[in-house]
Amino acid sequence: MNTTSMTNPIADRYGVIVVGGGAAGMMAAITAAELGAKVLMIERNERCGRKLRITGKGRCNLTNDCSVEEFMQNVPTNPKFLYSALGRFDTADTKSFFEDLGVPLKVERGKRVFPVSDKATDVVDALVRKCRRAGVEILTGRVSALTSENGRINGVMLGSKKISASAVILATGGKSYPLTGSEGDGYRLAGELGHTTVTPKPSLVPLTSQDRDCAAMQGLSLKNVELSVIDTRNGRTVFKDFGEMMFTHFGMTGPMILSASSHIKDVDSGAYEALIDLKPALDEQTLDARILSDFAKAQNRDFANVLGALLPQKMIDVVIKRSGIDGRKKVNSITKEERAALLSVIKRFGVRIKGFRPIEEAIITKGGISVKEISPSTMESKLCAGLFFAGEVIDVDAYTGGFNLQIAFSTGVLAGEHAAYFSFE
Repeated sequence: MNTTSMTNPIADRYGVIVVGGGAAGMMAAITAAELGAKVLMIERNERCGRKLRITGKGRCNLTNDCSVEEFMQNVPTNPKFLYSALGRFDTADTKSFFEDLGVPLKVERGKRVFPVSDKATDVVDALVRKCRRAGVEILTGRVSALTSENGRINGVMLGSKKISASAVILATGGKSYPLTGSEGDGYRLAGELGHTTVTPKPSLVPLTSQDRDCAAMQGLSLKNVELSVIDTRNGRTVFKDFGEMMFTHFGMTGPMILSASSHIKDVDSGAYEALIDLKPALDEQTLDARILSDFAKAQNRDFANVLGALLPQKMIDVVIKRSGIDGRKKVNSITKEERAALLSVIKRFGVRIKGFRPIEEAIITKGGISVKEISPSTMESKLCAGLFFAGEVIDVDAYTGGFNLQIAFSTGVLAGEHAAYFSFE
């Protein structure tokens, strides 16, 4: 990567400085540079896009092939703020952008868009090459402060060294995955100029449970199951989906669980329960017929020894316990009422939710710089002229499926464009 160490010569003044070399930062830097601005991007890690490299389990779900209306339905926090950004650079633009960079794409279930190679590194490398071709200078370092005068940004501090700029874009990310450099620097830097931070909380994060059955089944992945999350205070279903999940020593994780976490508002109340339908393709009558068929093939065997064709091995003891049926009981003596109990466990396997795993394990951060203090049409601060924001540092977040990276790209383009215009004034 074309980085410059802090000890090497560096210009004293730039048109635009981008703080953060992730998805939003690189897109902002590219946009500003292609409009003719002299751009410096400062990334605290040795390589840009460190978090981007691990998204989508290393495959990089970079957008969702949907309409703007569908997109907005997947943004629970401040969706209206994004209309201008998505109007300027939408999901189709993202697809065209990366395909023009030589990254062929494919669309999978749920309209999720991935590189054909299934390699997030291809996406990162394409962005870094684009930065280089656009003339973006990339510096490894950590910004310690933003500088301003008379309500207008005028540069950044790297330790005791000031680098001047007409415009600055904060694209530092949130607080999730701190090992990738997301430690909340943007909140502090903006806060020193008067900005308000909506308290960061984990989103798209594994769920914890005190149910010992989870630990007993840790490592078990379930596919093609249906998950519902119920608010037991009012019986309302706050989330429902079909797909994959996994039990862990602390509770549950996996794609559906991460998505479900975004819909749970007051997790500390202990009022939420996950209900898992282990056989969603079968209604209760059909499932009962299937169980009777399995029993008929092994009439003289113990109940505990005939569930292998129906359930994963790690679930059998737990399901037997929950059904209340003696595992040593012969299947030819199991009553209709006992079968009904078994059906209920299989169709409504409940796990009480205790809380979220720490924000360090979250995919994204809920919270960030208040959108009330940012112009949605330009991404410019309403408090400090020439200061712009892009990506996860803003109080906007979405569900899984490529929506959060699209937000990073869209806000990055809008911020880069208007920061460049501002630098020419």
